[in-house]
This record gives sequence, structure tokens and C-alpha cells, in this order.
Amino acid sequence: MVALLILGGLLLIITGLVWLVMLAFGTSLLWGIGSLIPPINLAYALRHWRIARKAVVLGSMGAIPLVVGVTMLAAQDPGRLQAILSLRWMGGDEPQQAELDVRLRGELNGQRFLPQHAELIDGVLTLREGQDFYARRELVIRLGEQPQGALRLDVLPQDAGKQPEVEISWVLPDHELPEARRIARGYTLHLDLQPVAPNKLAGEFHLVLPPRFATTLTGRLELFMDQLRYRDGRVDTTYDSRDTLAHVIREYLQRRFSTREVDLRPLPALSLPARELEVQVGARIAGQPQDLLLQLFKNDASGWRVRNDRYPPLAPVVPQPATATLVVARDAVGSISTSLPVDRREHFSLQQLLTNPRDYQNLELRVATLRGSMAQGRFAGLDRDGRLVIRRSLGGSGEASFSVGAEEIERIELLEP
Repeated sequence: MVALLILGGLLLIITGLVWLVMLAFGTSLLWGIGSLIPPINLAYALRHWRIARKAVVLGSMGAIPLVVGVTMLAAQDPGRLQAILSLRWMGGDEPQQAELDVRLRGELNGQRFLPQHAELIDGVLTLREGQDFYARRELVIRLGEQPQGALRLDVLPQDAGKQPEVEISWVLPDHELPEARRIARGYTLHLDLQPVAPNKLAGEFHLVLPPRFATTLTGRLELFMDQLRYRDGRVDTTYDSRDTLAHVIREYLQRRFSTREVDLRPLPALSLPARELEVQVGARIAGQPQDLLLQLFKNDASGWRVRNDRYPPLAPVVPQPATATLVVARDAVGSISTSLPVDRREHFSLQQLLTNPRDYQNLELRVATLRGSMAQGRFAGLDRDGRLVIRRSLGGSGEASFSVGAEEIERIELLEP
């Protein structure tokens, strides 16, 4: 409807202008050529009003649906109107590649739903359309627990017990605040998401709410598992988020205190985006509690940094030499060499695991990543990309797998001899 109003108004205005030029040529060749220039065609309309008035009235009538259409578009989709008025559609630049591969088909509250942002943080899956403070349309699924590794979930309308809560919200054209509905049961949900390095999940998504909510969504979904962004395999410190600041602060504390054993407590509430911040930081460093007041600033080239940071980088981890097998000679019938088992937890390191992965097959590991997440399970070997694969039994509900690259690991422990 909006497009028809705008196009109809433009068509009437163009028709009126063409008619005015034809009338000017009918008056004289000089007036006809001059009417092709905007100031002169206005002078012609004023000088020969009786002849030109019909064309002027027709063009003026086109302004009415044009103004109505633009007003409705501004209320329904201000981002689209801004893109049209800024003439970005005329540029020859190639469109920027989207951060996420979201290929979902469906609707929310009877309207087409095209989410541009998707994340699963602290057990809350969020699909959001629109860049304003209140999303134009938004879908939230509260899973209750943040998954580690793959996520597989199936919910049917007849399922009993507590199920993930689904919330949908939308902003009407003439309203400032969104309307929301919460659904606790009676819906169909299918999730089959696999980890994608470094911090994403991707896979199948299917949701059908009860008919009165007019909401169905199906297709392929890719989402972020934290608020970090990566560029060329490294954390993009120019991105404004609490996780980015936590990463910068953790790396700073490791260099300042010359240890990788930094357990950072959650940061306080921060006002982002910003150029400078003062943050009260609490952490346990090498087993000792520390409270620090840090000043951070943002540089357009290097991103967020701690002010007065002059500490050198940490020395690289030196691989430990392989532990020799102890041989004890004893006299039985003759001299017999016996190999005694050694505790592999002693002198265990990531380098040893990568060098001899078969020696640690099916042993219990605990891994802490640079992003602050923790995974524990049995070592299942290395995949084709050289990433560690850890599996954890979920009891009767199956098995979860977690893969992590060596460059993402902050601390690794072997829990079995």
C-alpha cells in the first residue's frame, strides 16, 4: 500500500511536468526549450496560467499521495526511508557481507519476520529485527541453561512438564512501546545447532506457535554465543560490548601480573557505546583476590585499551619434555624389566596433548577458554582442523560434543591419571 501511494504520487507529478512542457512547446519553441529548466517552467506557468493550470493542478495532486506514502513509510520502517533518502541505493559499492548466515522463512504476529541479529547468551536465544532500542519484531526463547557444545532440543505441544518459555514482541506503526506475548506450552520447537568456530552455533531451526499468535519460523539459523566479534581469527577490540572489555581487561591483567591464572569477576553495568570508561574490576589473580580501578579508552585503529598499559606480552608456553618411563629390574627367574605406570597429570600440558593425542584418548579433561567459558568431558581426539573434541554424556538424553581450537584455550587440566 505504501509503495503504491509513493509510486502513484510520483507518476502524477511526472505526468504533470511532461504535460507542462508539451503546453510550453505549443506556445512557442523558445518557451518549450526553456521549460525544460525548472526555474523557467515555473515562470511559464505563472505567465501563461490559463494554459498551464491543468498541468500544474495534476502535478500538485500527485504530491498528496506522495506525502501520505512517505509519512506511512517513516512510521512503519524508518530505516528503509533513511536508506532511500540517503541515496545509498544509487551507489555502486558492493553490499557488506552479513555477520550471520540467517535463512529463516516465516512470520511473527502475521507479519513477515526477517531477523538481522541472533544470539544465545546466558541460556536466552534472541532473534531480533530492527536496529532501534525496541526491536521492530523480536523472538525470545528462554532455555534456562547455557549449552556447551551442540544444542539439540525438541518440544511438542503435548509435552508435559516445564518447557522453555517463548516470548514474541512487536511495535505497531503508531506506537512507541512494543506489545509482547508469552507462551509457556502448546507450541512446536526443533533445534539442532552445531558449534562453529570461534563463537557461533549453526543448524536447523523450526518453531510453530498456537494459531492465535500467527507465528511460524523455519530454516537455517546461525547465531552468536557471546558478545565477542572476530577479525582475521583474533578478537575485534573495536566492537563495543561487555565481553570485548572483559577480554581486553583479562589480557591486560595477565601481562601486568605475568600469569595466565586470571579469574575475572563479571563487570559492572557499563554505558556503551562510549569512547572512555572507568571500570571497577574484581579478579582472582594467581589465587589472590585483587580489586582495581581501570581507565579504558577506545582508539579507532586498535580498539579498546587500558590507559598507561606498557606491560610486555607474556612469554610463550614452553612445551614440557615427555616423561620417561621408569624401568625397575627385579630378580625372578632371571632379570626382568617392568614398566611402572606414571601419573600423566604430572607435567601435563596442551603441547603434550597436541603432540601425542592417542595417549590421552577417552580421559577426562577440563578446558577453560579465553572467552571465559568452561567445558568438561572425555577427550575424543582431534578433528580434521586440529581442534580438540570433548564429549560429555547427558544421561538418557544423549551426548553433547564440544570442539575448541588450541589458540582459544586459556587453561587445560587432565583429571585422570
